[in-house]
Amino acid sequence: MSMQAPVPQQARILVIDDEPDLRTLYELTLLREGYRVEAAGDLLQARQQLSENRFDAVITDMRLPDGLGLELLRDMVSQQRSERCVVITAHGSAENAVEALKAGAFDYLTKPVDLKQFRSVVASAVQGAKHPAPASEKAQRGTPDTGIAPLSLPLPMAADTPLILQKLVGESAVMRAVKSRIVKVAGSMAPVLIQGESGTGKELVARAVHGCSHRAAGPFVAVNCSAIPENLLEAEFFGARKGAYTGSAQDRQGYFQAAKGGTLFLDEIGDLPLAMQSKLLRAIQERTVRPLGSAQEDPVDVRIVSATHKDLVAEVQAGTFRQDLYYRLNVIEIHVPALRERREDLPDLCKALLARICQESGFPVPDLTDSVLGQLRALPFNGNVRELENTLHRAVALGDGSELHFDAPAEEQVAIPENLQDYLDRQERSILTKVLLENGFNRTAAAARLGLSLRQIRYRIARLNIVTPGNEDPADGLDAADDPA
Repeated sequence: MSMQAPVPQQARILVIDDEPDLRTLYELTLLREGYRVEAAGDLLQARQQLSENRFDAVITDMRLPDGLGLELLRDMVSQQRSERCVVITAHGSAENAVEALKAGAFDYLTKPVDLKQFRSVVASAVQGAKHPAPASEKAQRGTPDTGIAPLSLPLPMAADTPLILQKLVGESAVMRAVKSRIVKVAGSMAPVLIQGESGTGKELVARAVHGCSHRAAGPFVAVNCSAIPENLLEAEFFGARKGAYTGSAQDRQGYFQAAKGGTLFLDEIGDLPLAMQSKLLRAIQERTVRPLGSAQEDPVDVRIVSATHKDLVAEVQAGTFRQDLYYRLNVIEIHVPALRERREDLPDLCKALLARICQESGFPVPDLTDSVLGQLRALPFNGNVRELENTLHRAVALGDGSELHFDAPAEEQVAIPENLQDYLDRQERSILTKVLLENGFNRTAAAARLGLSLRQIRYRIARLNIVTPGNEDPADGLDAADDPA
């Protein structure tokens, strides 16, 4: 028997396969692991078993004599059953695997099934699986126990909400939708693609997906794909054997090995070069990696969560991102809204950020007045929550400790001139004079520096009455043809 966590209360598994030899192999493997096993050879028998019993996990072949395993999976989802379903697909059928995950499968296996991987996937499915409550208890509660929260239901932010979700500050409609989706997808192994602008908190969402899943006790490994030199990518991701490259004095594990049993978060996935994209795709599909310098592949057990601020559909169309990798990563998508899409969350965000900033810096938490909030609401915040945090950090550092004083950016403080044309002329004269001085009063060079033609700069020198060496009269030589208008 393999060394694994104890089987909870002799977990019960339903195996569905029309090939007697394979069905027997799966049964014997699971019995040796300490599970109770029931078997079915087609959809009809499987539905009968499910109507009479409850299980911790269901393992079904994709193709059965009387239909597809996906039909059974969709029935289970529509009935809000709690069993986690693992689908077995034909080797190389990536489309079927992705379809199964999108339909609600916990995970998938490809034929020929590797028994070590089979045991690992079943153990993951059983771990944290929830039995449906008895009918009498459901009636008392008035709501079904589905094991996962339906996306259509609002997610209450009560005291029993997972701590990691409470870190996602905000009760706007868009943020509640994000939190509900996190709870919805956390119960499967399906890859998640998190999309949103820079500074919106994509890594925090990834950590929430991990923290709400059965893998929460495992490692969360975050990787910034854009920060790794291209020549080190393979060793960083897949590891390397001693002597694989110059300076490699010992075996080293890669990110896939470091995230074993947990979640691998690939941030800025859109920045991976094409050569590495193909290797990543193979690792995800085969669930194996080959360390540099190794002759064999090692199995890996990770859930992939990725993020990007780029439009990956546009990147696919431009040929800079592999279409097959995009569809493999984007099984479930979570969009993180920009700050301008949830301005009603500003008060809560400011309070949470100020509390953390002041705790770290040792300053007292200042009052957040309506006046300051009004100023903050008026800003575009193109840098999103990260920019808001920097703005508050600066305000705390420059404040008096009792009340938050917010200084708008310099461009917001420009006084309105009494005469706009005079003001613009002064600014233009100052810039022209500075550039002319820097270029030794060479009009051709100054014009090139400013993106002007020689005729345009001559016209401006004359109009603004700028005196240059050797030309006491700025209008000298200027005729009507010099007017750029």
